[in-house]
Amino acid sequence: MPDENQVGKIGWIDITVDDATGLRDFYKKVVGWKSDDVGMGEYSDYSMSMPATNEVVTGICHARGSNADLNVGWLVYITVEDVEASTAACEAHGGKVVVKPRGLAGGKFCVIEDPSGATAALYQP
Repeated sequence: MPDENQVGKIGWIDITVDDATGLRDFYKKVVGWKSDDVGMGEYSDYSMSMPATNEVVTGICHARGSNADLNVGWLVYITVEDVEASTAACEAHGGKVVVKPRGLAGGKFCVIEDPSGATAALYQP
């Protein structure tokens, strides 16, 4: 069970785009972020870190593979206690499930669209 103090917290943010390499280079020049490759099989996505501390703060992902169906734009990951229950609640209250719950980083996540049309990921550690 996740730490109850973390439920509801935005724990991560990343972006999925057609040209992740170009966007990586853009943010390196504009913000000063450093990058590390994240192997995805036949290609790499990128983790971006702060220049002074090397703290990883975001990800830049290609719209390929498991990310092919995601909308372009920044995606926040909100910590939930139970991703399955939150997915059901989303659908019961007028939202849609864009990506069904599946494994990620030792936990589970899904992507939802709220009634306004905005997307967010729900993550259960």
